Amino acid sequence: MSQSQNTVIEILKTLALSGVLAVGVRQFVAEARYIPSESMLPTLEIDDRLMIEKLTYRFREPKRGEIIVFIPPNEAILCNPQQSLPITDAYIKRIIGLPGDEIEIRDSQVYVNGKLLDEDYIHGSPLYEQEPTIIPADSYFVLGDNRNNSCDSHVWGFVPASNIIGRAALRFLPFNRIGNLPETVHFSEEQQETSDN
Repeated sequence: MSQSQNTVIEILKTLALSGVLAVGVRQFVAEARYIPSESMLPTLEIDDRLMIEKLTYRFREPKRGEIIVFIPPNEAILCNPQQSLPITDAYIKRIIGLPGDEIEIRDSQVYVNGKLLDEDYIHGSPLYEQEPTIIPADSYFVLGDNRNNSCDSHVWGFVPASNIIGRAALRFLPFNRIGNLPETVHFSEEQQETSDN
């Protein structure tokens, strides 16, 4: 085999290995995503580029307040009846309720286990209500930060844990807003004091 043939073979091996590694990283470690809608305003804007990491949830359960990317259940077709099933486009929302939590939305406010959430990160208070609902095991209740312009759990129910792709960990574009994403959800101090008495 000539020197030039050896070089071509080595290049092909390197390209093949690079391809396998790239697919492996995207499948199991992290991937880039962009924001296509206004459902997470003001936290995320259209065309924001995010790094979605996939390792954390292999070692622990998702936490309240984390922003996740997931494949929605087929009930999400309620938001767009012209869409075909199964739904394969990923959604991005914030976890509000964990397995076993009771969620209620009334008087334009969200309550978790009877405690009022202090949501300073949302675009506007919800203009809808939800009867007290218990989240099933291995499922999560998610809402968009743009409460009144989001196809989320208040419309179609819960996200099964198996549908979660990963956690939105970092915004890398645009450059003037690079950084980690806020993941904290607070309960109202007034409600907390009341519930402690």
